[in-house]
Amino acid sequence: MPSTNLLLEEPIRMSSILEPSKSTFFNAMTKIIGTLGPRSESVDVISALLKAGMSVARFDFSWGDVDTHRHTLENLKAAVKDSKKLCAVMLDTVGPELQVVNKTGKEITLKENEMVTLTPDLEQDATSDVLPINFSGLAKAVKKGDMIFMGKYLFTGSETTSVWLEVSEVKGDNVICVINNSATLDGTLFTLHASQVPIDMPTLSEKDKEIISSWGVQNKIDFLSLSYTRHAEDVRQVRELLSGLGELSQTQIFAKIENVEGLTHFDEILQEADGIILSRGNLGIDLPPEKVFLFQKAALHKCNMVGKPAVVTRVVDSMTNNLRPTRAEATDVANAVLDGSDAILLGAETYRGLYPVDTVRTVDRICFEAEKVFNQDSYFKKAVKYVGEPMSHLESIGSSAVRAALKVKASVIICFTSSGRAARLLAKYRPPMPILSIVIPRLKTNQLKWSFSGAFEARQSLIVRGLFPMLADPRHAAESTSATNESVLNVALDHGKSLGIIKPHDRIVVVQKVGDASVVKIIELED
Repeated sequence: MPSTNLLLEEPIRMSSILEPSKSTFFNAMTKIIGTLGPRSESVDVISALLKAGMSVARFDFSWGDVDTHRHTLENLKAAVKDSKKLCAVMLDTVGPELQVVNKTGKEITLKENEMVTLTPDLEQDATSDVLPINFSGLAKAVKKGDMIFMGKYLFTGSETTSVWLEVSEVKGDNVICVINNSATLDGTLFTLHASQVPIDMPTLSEKDKEIISSWGVQNKIDFLSLSYTRHAEDVRQVRELLSGLGELSQTQIFAKIENVEGLTHFDEILQEADGIILSRGNLGIDLPPEKVFLFQKAALHKCNMVGKPAVVTRVVDSMTNNLRPTRAEATDVANAVLDGSDAILLGAETYRGLYPVDTVRTVDRICFEAEKVFNQDSYFKKAVKYVGEPMSHLESIGSSAVRAALKVKASVIICFTSSGRAARLLAKYRPPMPILSIVIPRLKTNQLKWSFSGAFEARQSLIVRGLFPMLADPRHAAESTSATNESVLNVALDHGKSLGIIKPHDRIVVVQKVGDASVVKIIELED
């Protein structure tokens, strides 16, 4: 078998599969993003989600109003204080989402082989024959034979609340479709997705801009998930908006790739964005099923090589209503880890699912097991080869620190950082041991008041595989003398011990700045 196989040990002993996993209080290296909603908005549930492994809380503005999300965020803050676990906040925009508007909220039954008309006339009531939509340009965008998906939730292949339509003809502003499968739709809004059809709507709607400028600013969001990113210019425009919103200039933009347009322009989008979200729900509609895994592997590899976080969605849909994932879903989570994903994003499973905490716990355990057989040696060689020579100073320090940690079998890497860049660079090389990122705050001023940096940087590492941040005492500088370095190092070691990842006689690799020099040192703990 070639050396690029995914498994460290070939073959794996079958008997080892039956051995129970080692008990640990430490979560997987792969991060979990949980979408908060009706089933996960209380302080108790959010606290349980944090303890189970959630490190980023997603607020999806396609559902719920500003007041509801504000209340949930207040509960998140209380849960963070209660559980003593950091959690980042992600705002997910609505974007150019096509919707069917059902003002009455009455159930609509659509039957296979019958006809239905999509119309931009919002004055009409939604019925089994006519469905009003929020976009007047659909008739100009589609042609006979195009496929249109519609449903309350994204199509998974096993729902009776989703329907596939085939365009039969276009009459003026109306689109007449054949219904390909029977379905019953309920609620006031349904998602509409025209497969592989470019939609002429702005990526950031006026509603999105208003929410970012109010709710986003008030709550100093760490990440902005830019739905339906189709071009690099989409990211640049959002960056410009954030740059004029005070502290949101630090907010990281994650481009959400949801259709063929985003796939086509992936390389330039990756260059502009801080990270990528592979939205496999919509992608699974735009792409043939047999092509989705190819895009996942290619996209994750590109993200890994440039050191930008990559997030995979839609992995355990069945856990929305069931306590256990299907066999295929469990394997899918593991493959996402082996492919190089930094984080797994849970949507409906935690937003409206019956078992939000169990879902996070299950995904965390699958990730933990998959990480044990991740071929780090092969990955490291690919990452070093991709960078090439001569390496930059920081790149050389990062790769050398990881190599040293591998050689001495270190239990943990400790990195002192102010911006978080050095820690992210270490994580890029995917060491099998955790990286404790000790974020040293810096004093800054806007001419009116003093404040400390560091909180953003610490929370933003919560989406990066293998990074575990800790805010240090601001009295310790990131590049300091031996006395203060030893003091903050001892605090870091105590933190590692409390997490259960540092034990007596362990070897630790430390990365820090001393004066103008970057230093990598190896220490061995005593009793």
